[in-house]
Order: sequence, then C-alpha cells, then structure tokens
Amino acid sequence: MDLYLLAELKTISLKVTTVDMQKPPPDFRTNFEATHPPILIDNGLAILENDKIERHIMKNIPGGYNLFVQDKEVATLIENLYSKLKLMLVKKDETKNNSLLAHLKKINDHLASRDTRFLTGDTMCCFDCELMPRLQHIRVAGKYFVDFEIPTHLTALWRYMYHMYQLDAFTQSCPADQDIINHYKLQQAKGDIQMLKMKKHEELETPTFTTSIPIDISE
Repeated sequence: MDLYLLAELKTISLKVTTVDMQKPPPDFRTNFEATHPPILIDNGLAILENDKIERHIMKNIPGGYNLFVQDKEVATLIENLYSKLKLMLVKKDETKNNSLLAHLKKINDHLASRDTRFLTGDTMCCFDCELMPRLQHIRVAGKYFVDFEIPTHLTALWRYMYHMYQLDAFTQSCPADQDIINHYKLQQAKGDIQMLKMKKHEELETPTFTTSIPIDISE
C-alpha cells in the first residue's frame, strides 16, 4: 500500500505481479525458490521480507521517507490489533470480542481528539498503511466468521475508514472479500480437504469488496 500511494503521487512507476504460490512460474522458482511474497524489485535489486522492504522504501524510494513519520503514541495505539482479531476468530467468545472492541474504541477516541483525516494528520503515513488493511480484515472476516461488526457509534473510526476508501492506494491494494475469507479458512483448515474444496469453489465467485459506510459522513 505504501508503494501504491507513492505511485498515486507520481513519485515512482509501479508494476504489481501476483504469484500463485501453489503453482509459481518457472522464472519465479528459479530466482526466489520458496520465498513468499511480498517481494520488491527495484532496478534489478530484490528485497525480501516486510521490514526490509519498508526500510528500502524509506531510504531509497523517492518520497518514501515522508511516509515514515515518528509517532510513538500512534505506533503503540495500533499494535496488537491484528492479534486480537485472530484471537477472536479462534476463541469465538465474548471476552475476545470485548477486547477487540475496547481497542477499536481507543483508536476511535484518538482520531476524534486529533480531528484529522488520518492517524497523524491530514496526509497518509506508514501507520495508516498498517491500520486500514487490519480494519478491513476485521470488517470482512469478523462478520463472516463470528458475526462481529464495528459499532456505528465509533463515528470517528468510520469517518477515517471513509477517507481511506476514497484513496486509489487502498482500493487498488485491497484484496477481495473472498480472498480475505479464504485466508482465514486456510489457517483454520490445516489440511482439511473439504475446506480446500470450498476455497476452490469460492475462487469462481465474482469478487466483492466491502467499502460501504453504515453512517452518514459529514465533511
């Protein structure tokens, strides 16, 4: 998503290639063996692993440094959110739901107190590129597996998501609902043949993208 944003700002030229890791093309196997995406190739240099890719963007990609702001409060605020989603999907009890809700409320309160479009200001940064995909997973996977929905009274959080949904950087990098659901189904399946067959069936569906907002947004 960082790279999509920089491409949208026209500081870089970006080409994205998807790879089926169950049947990778021969040139991919030759160059990267069993390495899993994401892989960044910049002027022939291959950078592997998320942390190394982020450092490369910050140090070497035009405009990349501006995305990586320093804000300890925000960094602490958004950490562990994804782990709480995974715990909720595994445990499926009220306690885990409440833990995730409490975390979302803290993010909502932060956004309300700062009164900005994004986490650290009115322009996007690396923290937004981390938070919004997690929120999308919470919306889609939470609803599908445990009927969890982000409460409508968290208006600052929904306003934030509305602004993110307006950005090509997010909509172009956001996976379809089916892909998000299949991701967690595969985690839960652990070799279950029936679950894998369900995945194949869903891959034939027309992709859908949940980007609606359940409240009125006044600018």
